Amino acid sequence: MAFEKIKENTDDLQDRAKEFLDANIAYYKLWGFKLAMKSTTLMLKLFMLSIMLVIVTLFFSIALALAIGYSLDNFAYGFLIVGAIYFVLALLVYYTQDKIVEGPILRTFSKLFFKKY
Repeated sequence: MAFEKIKENTDDLQDRAKEFLDANIAYYKLWGFKLAMKSTTLMLKLFMLSIMLVIVTLFFSIALALAIGYSLDNFAYGFLIVGAIYFVLALLVYYTQDKIVEGPILRTFSKLFFKKY
């Protein structure tokens, strides 16, 4: 009689442990899906925004080069000056890239990964 009661209790304990593990697995699958979707949509948004900014920068650069070319009466000088400006900006970004890129990306993804639920 006592052994049957113990057997029922262990069977019940096993069933509850299985339910608990299944619920945890389902929770972490859902959490992983949510995290993957947030990071994917964030990257897609950044990609689309960067494409638009590249197009805007291209048109403004051409307009600036033409304006400088008109004022100097030589379009080649206008495009060379704009190219030199971009070269200086590229050097500036190259030397400060760690501060510009790593910090904001680390902060953004840390908020996503380590958010308390």
